[in-house]
Amino acid sequence: MGLFRSKKIQSLLIFIIAVVAILWIFQKNLMNIFVFSQPSPNEEVVESQNTDIPYLEKIDNFIIKEYSNNQVLLHTIEADVYKSFKNAPVQLETVKVTTFDELQNKNLTLKSDRAVIFKSGAIHFIDQVEIKTMSGISHEIDTELLIVKDGQINSNRRIVYLGETAKIIAEGMDMDLDRDIMNLNGEVQILQDTGATIDTKDLLINQEGGVKKYVSKKPTVYRSNQNIVNADKGIDVDMNSKLTKLLGNVDILDGSGGSLKSYDLIIDQSNGGEIFMSDSLSRFKSSTVDIKSKKMHYDAISKKLKLMDEVVAVYE
Repeated sequence: MGLFRSKKIQSLLIFIIAVVAILWIFQKNLMNIFVFSQPSPNEEVVESQNTDIPYLEKIDNFIIKEYSNNQVLLHTIEADVYKSFKNAPVQLETVKVTTFDELQNKNLTLKSDRAVIFKSGAIHFIDQVEIKTMSGISHEIDTELLIVKDGQINSNRRIVYLGETAKIIAEGMDMDLDRDIMNLNGEVQILQDTGATIDTKDLLINQEGGVKKYVSKKPTVYRSNQNIVNADKGIDVDMNSKLTKLLGNVDILDGSGGSLKSYDLIIDQSNGGEIFMSDSLSRFKSSTVDIKSKKMHYDAISKKLKLMDEVVAVYE
């Protein structure tokens, strides 16, 4: 127990997670992971341990709890077997790490068959690891590196987020452990199962309270078949209702040479359709006609456009 009598074990653990395959956060899934407080140049990732080395101390049903300076429980480390060695990291068998919020509610649980602890307090999980939270909401992502620190999960590596009906690619991510809101940072591309793509920046994924939304306030481009839609104030995708809102000034190019301008466009993708709708001032312009109206309805599949309410047309 000499390792845990030292003051170094009192430092806050920083969880650094290297994902080899698809990582399931908030659900029972498996991966390779490293967790440590401060990286040391003298420490290398441990992928195997020599179990033949004689140990100095062995403890069955091991458990340690770490508290903040205010005696708030930060996390616990449990293992079926704890073994310490003279010149090697501590070995843990069947290990579980649980983090807690300020109200002592469980935030995150990590489980693995094996792990090692270095003298710095660094913990390396070996082989398969299971990660979940108590919220019940799952996020499936694939990335090279995740860092869990001070109640947040962060990554500055390429992220592939697998949603229910879309795959989302981003340059990084961050989220609070106690909230079901994830930020996908940098350039973001949404690849929908329908074949449509959405390019934007800094996308927020909100799944709190039964909500399922993708939201960005940055300029956005929506592409499907021969239609390209530019929106200058972002996007709001409701996965429950299958409605996509392109916010602000909207410019629709249908591939025929004409353009349709409007404001706050709604795209209805329910039942396999693709309907563009707006209750704001709209304007369709081609080489032969210029039509203005207060409402519009455009079926992107059948290419049928309806301009309604105080329609004014000028033909050339």
